[in-house]
Amino acid sequence: MRWDVVIVGGGPAGLSCALTLASAQGRGWEWVDGRRFLVVDEGESDLKKALLNNAPGVPLGTKGAELLEQLRRQVKALSEAVEIKQGKVVKVEGSRGSFKVYEEDGTLHEAEVVVLATGFQKFELECPDCKVKENPKSPKPGRVMVEHDGDYRVKDGLFVAGLLAGVSSMFATAAGSGVQVAVNILSEWAGKPVVVHDVPEKT
Repeated sequence: MRWDVVIVGGGPAGLSCALTLASAQGRGWEWVDGRRFLVVDEGESDLKKALLNNAPGVPLGTKGAELLEQLRRQVKALSEAVEIKQGKVVKVEGSRGSFKVYEEDGTLHEAEVVVLATGFQKFELECPDCKVKENPKSPKPGRVMVEHDGDYRVKDGLFVAGLLAGVSSMFATAAGSGVQVAVNILSEWAGKPVVVHDVPEKT
């Protein structure tokens, strides 16, 4: 099946990226309306093991697993343009407009753009364009990241987000990098800088 964006990883970065992409639809922007997004999630986000007391806007004592589920519900409630599915991606190849994303069971997804957001524990994907190195912002040894251009691009159409992009292992930084990647993608489609804001209706 063909998608406009395939996001590999359904943690804070991946879901925040999907949420931001979907939120741009329905505003009369022809360059994004009608586009479809897929999140393939292996279900191993580190957030599942967390208890959050210092995440901005998140109630004290929120369990990470609960927050992940809340994010999934938010994405689904916002837009039908996003599909979230369980699966393990094993290979990403191709170029902008013709990426191929392979799951372990042989399922193939084609995409214009791919976002890698699989965390920093390991990187086992076959990805010829990905250069993996030690994550310098991890307090623990052995954590990894994928090199990018400083604005989360591995190459044209291939992005990296979250801890795999080398941000610090905090909920807000991981989610924020996913948002930035989405904004980068939207801006490329629009051909100009884009942000997505809403304001309350005037009473």
